[in-house]
Amino acid sequence: MSKISKRLKELANKVDSSKEYALAEAIDTVKTLASAKFDETVEIALKLNVDPRHADQMVRGSVVLPAGTGKKVRVAVIAKDAKADEAKNAGADIVGSDELVEEIQKGNINFDVLIATPNLMGLVGKVGRILGPKGLMPNPKTGTVTMEVAQAVNNAKSGQVNFRVDKQGNIHAGLGKVSFSKEQLNDNISTFIKAINKHKPAAAKGRYIKTAALSLTMSPSVSLETQELLDMK
Repeated sequence: MSKISKRLKELANKVDSSKEYALAEAIDTVKTLASAKFDETVEIALKLNVDPRHADQMVRGSVVLPAGTGKKVRVAVIAKDAKADEAKNAGADIVGSDELVEEIQKGNINFDVLIATPNLMGLVGKVGRILGPKGLMPNPKTGTVTMEVAQAVNNAKSGQVNFRVDKQGNIHAGLGKVSFSKEQLNDNISTFIKAINKHKPAAAKGRYIKTAALSLTMSPSVSLETQELLDMK
Protein backbone atom coordinates (compact mmCIF):
# COMPACT_ATOMS: atom_id res chain seq x y z
CA MET A 1 0.00 0.00 0.00
CA SER A 2 1.39 3.42 -0.96
CA LYS A 3 2.08 6.04 1.66
CA ILE A 4 -0.71 8.23 0.26
CA SER A 5 -3.40 5.55 0.34
CA LYS A 6 -2.31 4.48 3.82
CA ARG A 7 -2.55 8.09 5.00
CA LEU A 8 -5.99 8.54 3.42
CA LYS A 9 -7.19 5.30 5.00
CA GLU A 10 -6.07 6.51 8.43
CA LEU A 11 -7.84 9.83 7.88
CA ALA A 12 -11.00 8.11 6.62
CA ASN A 13 -11.19 6.24 9.92
CA LYS A 14 -11.71 9.59 11.67
CA VAL A 15 -14.87 10.31 9.61
CA ASP A 16 -18.23 8.57 10.00
CA SER A 17 -19.23 8.28 6.34
CA SER A 18 -22.80 7.28 7.22
CA LYS A 19 -23.41 10.47 9.20
CA GLU A 20 -24.38 14.04 8.34
CA TYR A 21 -22.50 16.35 10.71
CA ALA A 22 -23.72 19.60 12.23
CA LEU A 23 -21.48 22.45 11.04
CA ALA A 24 -19.64 22.97 14.35
CA GLU A 25 -18.85 19.25 14.64
CA ALA A 26 -17.84 19.08 10.97
CA ILE A 27 -15.34 21.90 11.51
CA ASP A 28 -13.92 20.12 14.57
CA THR A 29 -13.59 16.90 12.55
CA VAL A 30 -12.02 18.56 9.50
CA LYS A 31 -9.39 20.22 11.70
CA THR A 32 -8.29 16.75 12.88
CA LEU A 33 -7.70 15.69 9.25
CA ALA A 34 -4.78 18.06 8.58
CA SER A 35 -1.90 15.90 7.36
CA ALA A 36 -0.04 17.87 4.67
CA LYS A 37 3.16 19.82 5.14
CA PHE A 38 1.40 23.03 4.09
CA ASP A 39 -1.57 24.98 5.47
CA GLU A 40 -4.41 23.16 3.73
CA THR A 41 -7.47 24.98 2.40
CA VAL A 42 -10.87 24.20 3.92
CA GLU A 43 -13.13 23.51 0.95
CA ILE A 44 -16.89 23.25 0.65
CA ALA A 45 -18.76 21.29 -2.02
CA LEU A 46 -22.49 21.87 -2.54
CA LYS A 47 -24.95 20.09 -4.80
CA LEU A 48 -27.86 22.42 -5.57
CA ASN A 49 -31.29 21.46 -6.83
CA VAL A 50 -31.11 23.72 -9.89
CA ASP A 51 -30.78 23.23 -13.64
CA PRO A 52 -28.23 25.85 -14.77
CA ARG A 53 -29.07 25.16 -18.43
CA HIS A 54 -32.00 27.50 -17.76
CA ALA A 55 -30.89 31.13 -17.32
CA ASP A 56 -33.41 31.64 -14.50
CA GLN A 57 -31.76 28.85 -12.47
CA MET A 58 -28.18 30.09 -12.70
CA VAL A 59 -26.58 30.67 -9.29
CA ARG A 60 -23.68 33.11 -9.48
CA GLY A 61 -22.30 35.83 -7.26
CA SER A 62 -19.61 36.79 -4.80
CA VAL A 63 -19.21 37.26 -1.07
CA VAL A 64 -16.49 38.74 1.15
CA LEU A 65 -15.48 36.29 3.89
CA PRO A 66 -15.17 37.96 7.33
CA ALA A 67 -11.90 36.16 8.16
CA GLY A 68 -10.51 36.31 4.60
CA THR A 69 -9.34 33.32 2.56
CA GLY A 70 -5.87 33.03 4.06
CA LYS A 71 -4.19 33.43 0.70
CA LYS A 72 -2.48 36.40 -0.92
CA VAL A 73 -4.53 37.61 -3.86
CA ARG A 74 -2.90 39.40 -6.80
CA VAL A 75 -5.32 41.93 -8.29
CA ALA A 76 -5.11 43.46 -11.78
CA VAL A 77 -7.27 46.38 -12.91
CA ILE A 78 -8.03 47.52 -16.45
CA ALA A 79 -8.72 51.23 -16.11
CA LYS A 80 -7.55 54.63 -17.35
CA ASP A 81 -6.82 58.07 -15.94
CA ALA A 82 -8.43 58.83 -12.55
CA LYS A 83 -9.77 55.29 -12.17
CA ALA A 84 -6.29 53.85 -12.80
CA ASP A 85 -4.91 56.12 -10.06
CA GLU A 86 -7.73 55.03 -7.75
CA ALA A 87 -6.86 51.37 -8.36
CA LYS A 88 -3.15 51.98 -7.64
CA ASN A 89 -3.94 53.86 -4.43
CA ALA A 90 -6.20 51.00 -3.30
CA GLY A 91 -3.29 48.55 -3.60
CA ALA A 92 -3.89 46.86 -6.96
CA ASP A 93 -0.84 44.84 -8.04
CA ILE A 94 -1.13 45.59 -11.78
CA VAL A 95 -2.95 48.52 -13.40
CA GLY A 96 -3.17 49.25 -17.12
CA SER A 97 -5.33 49.24 -20.23
CA ASP A 98 -4.11 48.43 -23.77
CA GLU A 99 -0.66 47.31 -22.58
CA LEU A 100 -2.20 45.01 -19.94
CA VAL A 101 -4.47 43.42 -22.56
CA GLU A 102 -1.39 42.89 -24.78
CA GLU A 103 0.35 41.08 -21.89
CA ILE A 104 -2.71 38.83 -21.43
CA GLN A 105 -2.67 38.09 -25.19
CA LYS A 106 0.95 36.95 -24.80
CA GLY A 107 -0.14 34.60 -22.02
CA ASN A 108 1.36 36.68 -19.21
CA ILE A 109 -1.31 36.34 -16.54
CA ASN A 110 0.28 37.38 -13.24
CA PHE A 111 -2.93 37.92 -11.28
CA ASP A 112 -5.71 36.00 -9.52
CA VAL A 113 -8.52 38.56 -9.98
CA LEU A 114 -9.18 40.96 -12.86
CA ILE A 115 -11.31 44.08 -12.38
CA ALA A 116 -12.37 46.41 -15.20
CA THR A 117 -14.32 49.64 -15.57
CA PRO A 118 -17.47 49.26 -17.73
CA ASN A 119 -16.19 51.66 -20.42
CA LEU A 120 -13.21 49.36 -21.11
CA MET A 121 -15.11 46.06 -21.37
CA GLY A 122 -14.83 46.29 -25.18
CA LEU A 123 -11.06 46.12 -24.73
CA VAL A 124 -11.37 43.22 -22.25
CA GLY A 125 -13.53 41.39 -24.82
CA LYS A 126 -10.42 40.96 -27.02
CA VAL A 127 -9.01 38.51 -24.45
CA GLY A 128 -12.32 36.94 -23.39
CA ARG A 129 -11.34 33.60 -24.91
CA ILE A 130 -8.21 33.52 -22.76
CA LEU A 131 -9.82 34.80 -19.54
CA GLY A 132 -13.13 32.89 -19.73
CA PRO A 133 -11.80 29.31 -19.35
CA LYS A 134 -9.59 30.47 -16.45
CA GLY A 135 -12.55 32.01 -14.61
CA LEU A 136 -10.91 35.44 -14.79
CA MET A 137 -13.37 37.33 -17.00
CA PRO A 138 -14.69 40.41 -15.18
CA ASN A 139 -18.43 40.26 -14.53
CA PRO A 140 -20.90 42.71 -12.96
CA LYS A 141 -22.43 39.88 -10.90
CA THR A 142 -19.16 39.32 -9.07
CA GLY A 143 -18.50 43.04 -8.66
CA THR A 144 -15.50 42.96 -11.01
CA VAL A 145 -17.03 45.24 -13.67
CA THR A 146 -17.49 48.49 -11.78
CA MET A 147 -16.60 52.16 -11.53
CA GLU A 148 -16.04 51.58 -7.78
CA VAL A 149 -12.56 50.20 -8.43
CA ALA A 150 -11.13 50.97 -4.98
CA GLN A 151 -13.94 49.03 -3.30
CA ALA A 152 -13.52 46.12 -5.75
CA VAL A 153 -9.76 45.98 -5.08
CA ASN A 154 -10.38 46.06 -1.31
CA ASN A 155 -12.96 43.27 -1.57
CA ALA A 156 -10.63 41.08 -3.63
CA LYS A 157 -7.73 41.67 -1.25
CA SER A 158 -9.78 41.11 1.91
CA GLY A 159 -11.25 37.73 1.04
CA GLN A 160 -13.87 37.93 -1.70
CA VAL A 161 -14.93 34.53 -3.02
CA ASN A 162 -16.73 34.22 -6.35
CA PHE A 163 -19.09 31.30 -6.88
CA ARG A 164 -20.81 29.86 -9.92
CA VAL A 165 -22.84 26.69 -10.23
CA ASP A 166 -21.52 24.23 -12.84
CA LYS A 167 -23.61 22.29 -15.40
CA GLN A 168 -24.31 19.54 -12.85
CA GLY A 169 -25.51 21.95 -10.15
CA ASN A 170 -22.28 21.83 -8.10
CA ILE A 171 -20.50 24.71 -6.37
CA HIS A 172 -16.98 24.40 -4.92
CA ALA A 173 -15.13 27.06 -2.92
CA GLY A 174 -12.15 27.46 -0.61
CA LEU A 175 -13.31 29.15 2.59
CA GLY A 176 -10.17 29.56 4.67
CA LYS A 177 -7.21 27.59 5.98
CA VAL A 178 -7.08 24.70 8.45
CA SER A 179 -4.92 26.94 10.69
CA PHE A 180 -7.89 29.31 11.14
CA SER A 181 -9.72 29.15 14.46
CA LYS A 182 -13.02 27.25 14.65
CA GLU A 183 -14.80 30.59 15.08
CA GLN A 184 -13.18 32.05 11.95
CA LEU A 185 -14.10 28.99 9.88
CA ASN A 186 -17.65 28.99 11.25
CA ASP A 187 -18.05 32.70 10.37
CA ASN A 188 -16.66 32.20 6.85
CA ILE A 189 -18.75 29.12 6.08
CA SER A 190 -21.95 30.63 7.50
CA THR A 191 -21.40 33.85 5.51
CA PHE A 192 -20.85 31.83 2.32
CA ILE A 193 -23.96 29.67 2.85
CA LYS A 194 -26.10 32.75 3.55
CA ALA A 195 -24.94 34.19 0.21
CA ILE A 196 -25.83 30.93 -1.57
CA ASN A 197 -29.29 30.95 0.06
CA LYS A 198 -29.78 34.60 -0.92
CA HIS A 199 -29.07 33.68 -4.55
CA LYS A 200 -31.67 30.91 -4.62
CA PRO A 201 -33.48 31.28 -7.98
CA ALA A 202 -37.26 31.80 -7.79
CA ALA A 203 -37.55 29.00 -10.39
CA ALA A 204 -35.74 26.45 -8.16
CA LYS A 205 -38.16 23.85 -6.84
CA GLY A 206 -37.78 21.35 -4.02
CA ARG A 207 -34.91 21.15 -1.56
CA TYR A 208 -32.41 23.81 -2.66
CA ILE A 209 -29.22 22.38 -1.07
CA LYS A 210 -29.31 18.64 -1.81
CA THR A 211 -25.93 17.69 -0.35
CA ALA A 212 -22.99 19.50 1.22
CA ALA A 213 -19.54 18.45 2.40
CA LEU A 214 -16.42 19.97 3.95
CA SER A 215 -12.90 18.74 3.25
CA LEU A 216 -9.28 19.82 3.20
CA THR A 217 -7.02 19.99 0.13
CA MET A 218 -5.81 16.45 0.85
CA SER A 219 -8.45 14.79 3.02
CA PRO A 220 -11.65 12.74 2.83
CA SER A 221 -14.87 14.77 2.97
CA VAL A 222 -17.23 15.26 5.90
CA SER A 223 -20.93 15.36 4.98
CA LEU A 224 -22.93 18.29 6.35
CA GLU A 225 -26.48 18.27 7.69
CA THR A 226 -28.26 20.29 4.99
CA GLN A 227 -31.25 21.50 7.01
CA GLU A 228 -28.96 23.58 9.24
CA LEU A 229 -27.52 25.20 6.12
CA LEU A 230 -30.94 25.87 4.58
CA ASP A 231 -31.96 27.65 7.80
CA MET A 232 -29.04 30.13 7.50
CA LYS A 233 -30.51 33.43 6.32
